[in-house]
Amino acid sequence: MTGVGVWLGIGVAGAAGSAARFLLHGAVARRRGHPLGTFAVNLTGTLALGVLVGATLHGDAYRIAATGFLGAYTTFSAWMLASYRQAEGRQRAGVWANIVISLLTGIAAIVVGRHVGRLL
Repeated sequence: MTGVGVWLGIGVAGAAGSAARFLLHGAVARRRGHPLGTFAVNLTGTLALGVLVGATLHGDAYRIAATGFLGAYTTFSAWMLASYRQAEGRQRAGVWANIVISLLTGIAAIVVGRHVGRLL
């Protein structure tokens, strides 16, 4: 694939990742609140990234899927915003739960995803 094709692929995949994030986050946040919407997006994105790595996807396909789609789909900044909002509301336990649970489940999702990817 040409350099321009990869850039376009990343842009299109990024647009799709952003839309998917908007839809999943919105669906979960309406039912369970903003922090859980962000958590659901980041956890599923981490699992998907683990699958890509486990399946040894590389080159342009990896750049488009991982950087384009998953880069736009997941978001560190929204996770930190959710934590900050909890801290503003003096929900100290919620802040730490959000951070610790997100980190631990994120690492577990990468491990599971890599194993699933190796089976593909």
